[in-house]
Amino acid sequence: MVGDPLSDAMTTIMNAEKLGRKETVLKPASKLINDVLRIMQINGYVGEFEYIDNGRGGVFVVQLLGRINKCQVIKPRYPVKVKEIEGWESQTLPARDFGILILTTPHGVMTHTDARNKHTGGRLLAYVY
Repeated sequence: MVGDPLSDAMTTIMNAEKLGRKETVLKPASKLINDVLRIMQINGYVGEFEYIDNGRGGVFVVQLLGRINKCQVIKPRYPVKVKEIEGWESQTLPARDFGILILTTPHGVMTHTDARNKHTGGRLLAYVY
């Protein structure tokens, strides 16, 4: 039984990166995992990814670029106001402008810099650097 599909996906990516693999398979697939992978792809942490429907929820095949030092979900999913984003950035990321926080907001899933630019808060999902 799967406890948290996003946590399982991030752990699978991290383990595959440590082993030096070029691709990995994430299962089960979900819309949230798709959105997080899209954010990671836009920021250059993963390459192309593809959804494959296998009749049991589907899977994602993700191309790895070897650029991830650490990726992990943030539990519990803390609510964050715009003014608090910088504090969470300094608490979870190793350096300023190094890595991304991924938030879910009323405007969709986005990075902490996009949320700050749109002046919106949300809930913390994960971080990648």
